Amino acid sequence: MDKRERKQLINNRKRAVVKVGSGVLTARNGLNLNVIDGLSTNISELRKKGHEVILVSSGAIASGMKIIGLAKRPQSVSQQQAMAAVGQSSLIRAWEEAFARHGYKVAQVLLTRDDLTHRRRYLNARNTIFTLLSWKIIPIVNENDTVVVDEIKFGDNDNLSAMVTNLTESDLLVNLTNIDGLYDKDPRSHEDAILLEIVERVDRGMIKRASAIPGFLGTGGMATKIAAARKVSMAGVPTIIANGLIPDILKQIFKGKPVGTLFLPGEVTLCSKKHWIAFTKSPKGRLVIDEGAEKALVQAGKSLLPSGIKEVSGRFSLGNSVLLVNEVGKTIAVGMVNYHSGDVRKIMGLKSSQIESELGFKHDDEVIHRDNLILADQMEEGDDACLLEP
Repeated sequence: MDKRERKQLINNRKRAVVKVGSGVLTARNGLNLNVIDGLSTNISELRKKGHEVILVSSGAIASGMKIIGLAKRPQSVSQQQAMAAVGQSSLIRAWEEAFARHGYKVAQVLLTRDDLTHRRRYLNARNTIFTLLSWKIIPIVNENDTVVVDEIKFGDNDNLSAMVTNLTESDLLVNLTNIDGLYDKDPRSHEDAILLEIVERVDRGMIKRASAIPGFLGTGGMATKIAAARKVSMAGVPTIIANGLIPDILKQIFKGKPVGTLFLPGEVTLCSKKHWIAFTKSPKGRLVIDEGAEKALVQAGKSLLPSGIKEVSGRFSLGNSVLLVNEVGKTIAVGMVNYHSGDVRKIMGLKSSQIESELGFKHDDEVIHRDNLILADQMEEGDDACLLEP
């Protein structure tokens, strides 16, 4: 890909998510105000040129540590949540003051995974961000660390940025960190490490190799950045991982200069709803299916009927996601159920015509409808056989 093709790919993107990591935003004495000022300048210039930008900003805990006077990040969850509560206000104020110098207002959007797991709240969050963009206000998104628990954590802001990209139907994800991009090996210990300018396709092997680099890039690490790039590529969105400490880095990226690592979008993509089920909803249980059901799902593209279920694990409600595994424990698919776990246990092995007599009611003939089911292979390659719908 030459400079012209790269510039055309980037400039055709109307809406971008820009994720900025703690390694970029924080300095020895707290927030790196010079970086915040530079990024706000670049984003304001992009906004004036017609690009919509959603900012995913880390830095609340680091900012809180500076305010309170702690030199070391606390280990307990309650202390980290309190630290985030202290630091979030100063973080958003820093962005607010920086953007105000360019005539733009900002809005704070704090999310947990639970907000995006429930479809109605997911759509409410999306509509709120769309409204802010229509008002030419810069949405600044962060995980709501103050109330978050392990069950509803995104895990890191890399994962959050991928989910926000899908949530807002953005055209580009820019992940700004404190190194120049993805290398073929750890550049800290290998002088001959080569920066990969373009990655055509992310596979599990690439993520595994990246995760083998200990302590790389702080909390998230390069593996989570690659995983985020893989998720959005399956929605047809490119990602650029670049060094946020380089002056005017966003300006260089949108001019098509070969900075950072460009992850190309997938040629075959998951529709929006299936992408949400596959990557946003946390599975709440597991269904073991028999050989006949496996063939029906994988080879014939059918829905999951109660007759094909042999075992139910976990507690889940109508609308939750569950894993589907075969009798030898291999994951076949993930899907959104039409019945809660107690009801599935009662009807498993039965024909659809027997559901009402067993339960006293019937939501659907299927435990999981085909439209709400994603095969494991599809999560690798994408699925173009569905409508692009909210």
